[in-house]
Amino acid sequence: MTATEPAPFHVGLTPERVIDAAVELTRESHLMSWSLRDLAGRLGVAASVIYHHVGGKDLLCRRVVERMLLQIEPPDAELPWQEWFRALLYSAGPRAAAYPGSAKWMLMHGPTIPAVLPVLEAGMSVLHRGGFAGRADVAYAVLLNNAMLTVSMGDDRLQHEGDGPRDHATMMAEFRQMPAASAEVRAMGQDFIQPFAEGGETAARMRWDYYRFVVDTTIAGLDVSSRVATT
Repeated sequence: MTATEPAPFHVGLTPERVIDAAVELTRESHLMSWSLRDLAGRLGVAASVIYHHVGGKDLLCRRVVERMLLQIEPPDAELPWQEWFRALLYSAGPRAAAYPGSAKWMLMHGPTIPAVLPVLEAGMSVLHRGGFAGRADVAYAVLLNNAMLTVSMGDDRLQHEGDGPRDHATMMAEFRQMPAASAEVRAMGQDFIQPFAEGGETAARMRWDYYRFVVDTTIAGLDVSSRVATT
């Protein structure tokens, strides 16, 4: 073994330290973008050591998402369902975004982690009390999926911000030159698309304005649906 090769084992390495490093890599990049080799390199061990302590990438992804979910607490159970989910999703969106890729993982795997159970049970109880009865499961899925899909799109967009201002300028120039575009469509490009394309703080503000709009609209739609169903 040369001095530059990773050791086949590492004294003092624990599953928690492995997961800590996986969380760091995720927060710096994206849950889906780092490899087991990247993680092993950060820890200075062979990839086989990671398997020994925690398992493969799939299991590590679960552990990273679990770390994120453990930081989310159910809102006050006495709140009306609309305010309960608004409080939950307003806080859960930025929390998931701090672990890029975790929202996509949840969309792909659903509520399969024990850490999500307290929030899941509390939310189902609130929806049943709010009059959804047999449709509470569908309502919960719509609320969570719309929120996490919006976060996931933002996560993926951030991965491409490094394409630079050239791509942003080119895209906006092409948008303005669309021959059949009405003034309203061109205004959409200027007021809505351009802030996202600019990246940085401008895109971040637009991202969360849009996220809250999606949450509010989903809640409003379900509210109307529940009232129609009970009339």
